[in-house]
Amino acid sequence: MFQRLREDINSVFDRDPAARNFLEVLTNYPGLHALLLHRCGHWLWKKNLKWLARTLSTFSRWLTGIEIHPGATIGRRFFIDHGMGVVIGETAQVGDNVTLYQGVTLGGTSWNKGKRHPTLGDGVIVGAGAKILGPFTVGAGAKIGSNAVVTKEVPPGATVVGIPGKIVKRTDPDVEEALDVDPARREAICQKFGFDAYGVSQDMPDPVARSMQAMLDHMHAVDERIERMCSTLRKLDDNYRDGQLPALREEDFAGILDEHDTGCPGVGKRSATPPSAKQEAGQETEQEALPPRNG
Repeated sequence: MFQRLREDINSVFDRDPAARNFLEVLTNYPGLHALLLHRCGHWLWKKNLKWLARTLSTFSRWLTGIEIHPGATIGRRFFIDHGMGVVIGETAQVGDNVTLYQGVTLGGTSWNKGKRHPTLGDGVIVGAGAKILGPFTVGAGAKIGSNAVVTKEVPPGATVVGIPGKIVKRTDPDVEEALDVDPARREAICQKFGFDAYGVSQDMPDPVARSMQAMLDHMHAVDERIERMCSTLRKLDDNYRDGQLPALREEDFAGILDEHDTGCPGVGKRSATPPSAKQEAGQETEQEALPPRNG
């Protein structure tokens, strides 16, 4: 028991540079207090003293602001930094050397009995305010960004951010198929549709940019296929004319762009003409329409 206590206190020194001495950690760290009370409550829960275990859990929440269900399984060297607002559900399983920050929720998405809460592998770090919801596994060494909402399994070593959670970094990057795409042709398509194809790397990919790049590559493949079809038609029929597609002009989309800029249909920045200019134009038209005066 005392060996586990010393192990927990040493884990605080390893992960919190603000910790100064043994007494300060033992008396002023609510994450450590919640962990010690949970171990007592978990022991009572396994002995089928469930009411007493829940009562101890409620007292721990009142004392520390951290709610850990006594049925949850917590590994060794578990550290909750700051701690206020942390909620860990009944069927959650937490591995060794896991770190949680304030406001983290290990919750469920179902009212059915059975496994409802997530399983965190060894060495997982969960940032402040993150929500991990559902009976799936977060792989060992994974990192969950602050305020992320994770509802799907996370592979080991991955980094997840955003709402809903997206994997932005993997230990083993995805292997993409090599596309036979001419870089100059891809750039031309980007310029045609006004997309700024900034660099996207496997180390820190932007999911939106990757999706846009995939759409541009698809457009490139469609253009190539259409060109082959036109070439075949020309060979089969001498009367076939290779018509050019109409060019995209900004004037054709002026009304749409104006409504998008102002948010009011029919009212736009580009199409709007100043009242004074309209009046002047109207006066000039009327003067031209009048017959010349005699004398």
